[in-house]
Amino acid sequence: MTRWNIQPAARRSTAVTAAAPALSLLDRSRTRVGEPDSAALRGTVARAVEAERLGYGRFWVAEHHGVPGVAGSAPAVLMTALAHATTSIRLGSAGVMLPHHQPLVVAEQFATLSAFAPGRIDLGLGRSPGFTAAVRRALRQADDGPDFAADVAELRSYLDGTAAITLRPQPDVPVPLYVLATGSGLTVAAELGLPVIVGGPILGVASDPEPGLQALADYRRAFTPSAQHPEPRVAISLDVLIADTAAEAADLLLPEAWAMARSRTLGEFPPLESASAIRAAPRTARQQQYLEQTAAMAIAGTSAQVESALAALLERTGAAELVASSSTYDRAALAASDAALAALFA
Repeated sequence: MTRWNIQPAARRSTAVTAAAPALSLLDRSRTRVGEPDSAALRGTVARAVEAERLGYGRFWVAEHHGVPGVAGSAPAVLMTALAHATTSIRLGSAGVMLPHHQPLVVAEQFATLSAFAPGRIDLGLGRSPGFTAAVRRALRQADDGPDFAADVAELRSYLDGTAAITLRPQPDVPVPLYVLATGSGLTVAAELGLPVIVGGPILGVASDPEPGLQALADYRRAFTPSAQHPEPRVAISLDVLIADTAAEAADLLLPEAWAMARSRTLGEFPPLESASAIRAAPRTARQQQYLEQTAAMAIAGTSAQVESALAALLERTGAAELVASSSTYDRAALAASDAALAALFA
């Protein structure tokens, strides 16, 4: 398998080697205090248009239900708007939570998307439960849940034409599948011969990386080649934020970290707030701990600092794609960060 890496700036004259990893963005349509939810969706479309202009290879959207801080609940619908607004960038779901849907319906949705944007649609699949018990009940989600591996295999059979039911519309080009993977998800992806998108603790950004590296090694070793994917493929997903100074970058990370801290301590995942409002708000010792943990799992700093940290992470994981899942309250600062990250891969 090809190993991609970024070399530190001091060692070369251009930002990335010729064999650069693919670069993409994940946008969850984060809501902001004082804005209607619709502004978050419009912001996602605008960000995708700019990502295409900057040369990003792929733009991912996600699925969340009943979460005040996230307007992205219907990835297939949102991707239709993205396909209309763009012309060349690939568009993906990261992901569709398959336990909430019938595999046939998901296959029909993405085959329809592919008909309007052939060769640009990617279907990432996950199995996260609903955010709260009420949401899980609304989604008719059983405690034991469906068999994720079986559902993924069934969905693929519709898309590749091997199922007993003929999918309509028939895709003109294949719709690639990805698995959003933790420990057991990696096993499913290896068995089915599918690429994975990994993030969170498995990356070990600022902690012990060995368990995550072992999980990735197990995935690669157990990988069963499939028709679309003869080799294993790993994409890594994490917050990546760039600013002129490390302090400014830390401020960009603060809104998302604060939302995560409130989620862990108060059971709510709120809209993004400004860094100044967060600094003025009281916080408990436990919330401070979660703030620090979230910051430790991200890469934030100046372009040079981010470049060095990404070089180490990409080398350690052998990732073929970086999925920057960044968000912050200040849309202009987020756009500047996206542009600075794209420049590292130019």
